[in-house]
Amino acid sequence: MHIPFSKYQGTGNDFIIIDNRKKEYNFLREEVARMCHRRFGIGADGLMLLEEEAGYDFKMVYFNSDGGESTMCGNGGRCLVKYASTKGILKNTYRFLAIDGAHEATIDLDGTVSLKMTDVGDVQRTGGHFILNTGSPHWVEVVDDVQLVDVAVQGRERRHRPPYGAEGINVNFVQLGAEPFRIKVRTYERGVEAETLSCGTGVTAAAIVCSHNENGFNRVEVDTPGGRLIVEYDKVNDAYKNVWLTGPAEEVFAGTISI
Repeated sequence: MHIPFSKYQGTGNDFIIIDNRKKEYNFLREEVARMCHRRFGIGADGLMLLEEEAGYDFKMVYFNSDGGESTMCGNGGRCLVKYASTKGILKNTYRFLAIDGAHEATIDLDGTVSLKMTDVGDVQRTGGHFILNTGSPHWVEVVDDVQLVDVAVQGRERRHRPPYGAEGINVNFVQLGAEPFRIKVRTYERGVEAETLSCGTGVTAAAIVCSHNENGFNRVEVDTPGGRLIVEYDKVNDAYKNVWLTGPAEEVFAGTISI
């Protein structure tokens, strides 16, 4: 079977995207893993299916590069919105369904995509790190210099700690900038089982932990190894609402693959 696909990236977080609105594809886990393999397949951090969903512009189905269906992916959601626009789904504001619920998104005139993330109401501080869920579970740890962190080793160790177990948790190392609205983030992603160049839900988690206004509007510029993202949100006491993730989303190439 020959399957058409597009390859997209958002600040270096790269994805295979397939139009499945006709429900032609039902991939096995090993098939997804092989397509995502950087030696034997297309190569990507994950794979997404664009599907139809009643009451929404589309549905997002996301798989990690290990082939398992995963929780929300922020950069993936932004890339899927851009892809949907090339498939004739043209909206001023997109509404789509993902595994963590409904999302909104817009495409700016310069091509950047803004995605509304889930509200966050529970940030737990445990020892020297924070735990929160931004559509996917995240560990956020502030360090003096992210460049000195062995993300592969330290991230993997934290990812498997109890009580997270086999399912695990994504791990983010954050460096505060000279200005309170700038941070640097490096992320170890479960399912990829490696550091990725960027992680949308991880960047969002880090920006929330590093809020610079005790209450009211926050805008945080986040530098990742793959580029810069912007996170904006309203902090109301211990809740974080109207959370938006903004950044580039670009097609890299398109083709077909045989399965």
